[in-house]
Amino acid sequence: MAKKRIGILTGGGDVPGLNSVIKSVTYRSSENDIEVFGLRRGWEALTHVNLEDPASRSRYIIPLNRENTRTIDRHGGTVLHSSRTNPSKMRKLPDHLTGKDFPVSLGTKSGSNTKTWDVSPQVLANLAALGIEYLIAIGGDDTLSYAAKLNQFGVKVIAVPKTMDNDVRNTEYCIGFSTAITRATDAIQRQRTTVGSHERIGIFRVFGRDAGFTALYTAYAISIRCAIPEYKVDLDKLIQLLIEDKRRNPSNYALVVLSEGAAWEGYEPREYGEADAYGHRKKASVAESLAEEIKERSGQETIVSDLTYELRSGAPDFIDKLIALTFGNMAYDAMLDGKTGLMTAVVDGCFDLVPIPDPKLGPRKLDVAAMYSTERYRPNYANKRGLPVFLTRAS
Repeated sequence: MAKKRIGILTGGGDVPGLNSVIKSVTYRSSENDIEVFGLRRGWEALTHVNLEDPASRSRYIIPLNRENTRTIDRHGGTVLHSSRTNPSKMRKLPDHLTGKDFPVSLGTKSGSNTKTWDVSPQVLANLAALGIEYLIAIGGDDTLSYAAKLNQFGVKVIAVPKTMDNDVRNTEYCIGFSTAITRATDAIQRQRTTVGSHERIGIFRVFGRDAGFTALYTAYAISIRCAIPEYKVDLDKLIQLLIEDKRRNPSNYALVVLSEGAAWEGYEPREYGEADAYGHRKKASVAESLAEEIKERSGQETIVSDLTYELRSGAPDFIDKLIALTFGNMAYDAMLDGKTGLMTAVVDGCFDLVPIPDPKLGPRKLDVAAMYSTERYRPNYANKRGLPVFLTRAS
């Protein structure tokens, strides 16, 4: 009898804790004589692999076992590597698929005609050819949106949420979030000495394209001002608050942390470069823009620090290790129980399984009224009794 076989992949940006999920699934599988195929580079493994080419197969498909995953949880990143591949909107077909008949979408971009292919039929064919009966997809909104689509196609899928933005719907926590906050607070606390020595306003930029969880929780932990995508601040008011903070501080400095998608009245975050597979373009630094405004409007000197990629580097902290291990085991248990279309989650502070989020709803947002003071541009600290441990509820 052929062994049962499952596949596991990581998509989108890396975060600390991914390897703990991979190891958990692999170790549990070895106890049940189930084979695990690691799919390298996320969805690209299932769009680009040429199973008739041994070199392509070895590039994208890695049999996982206890030996080659024994120490992976001691490190950050993902041993399976990652990419931002959207099988539904491929701009270019791999060479071995050129000329094959896939659904095509036509559009325009900057006055030019564009074409994308939906290679989902090839993804399904590759899963069947590899004998993969179950798929565990670890990712954020974009990666999990395609996992939801595969589930509609009849593929058995269990999702695991990860993103330092913590903005996947239906869960209060995503792998990578705690380590991001730990990294951000450590970096800002260290830089107090430099900002204070030069008597300036320190401006820190963190990830958060659509949601301000990372900026707000960083500000919450170290008691500083913050700006988030969900609320446009009044620029003059923010500058005045920072100047007052600076004046009241015996060391004559002030600090503010900004989500990359933060804005103020009359300003929208600028974007540049080509859009990725899910339509996202890079955002210009809102921190640099704020520094220019502060200088022009008040004459105050600033120090700008971009913490973005620093927050996803290195090994996971305890919270991310704990949750990654637990999510990995939950995903495996769900597979053994024959479940599909579900995602591991934290709901009301408890571990649970929930439906994979509907991609049409977009990312989860902060509850501004409950969590953010629009008068002080700080987190709200009052009225936390009865809330789940991460101070927010799944939505």
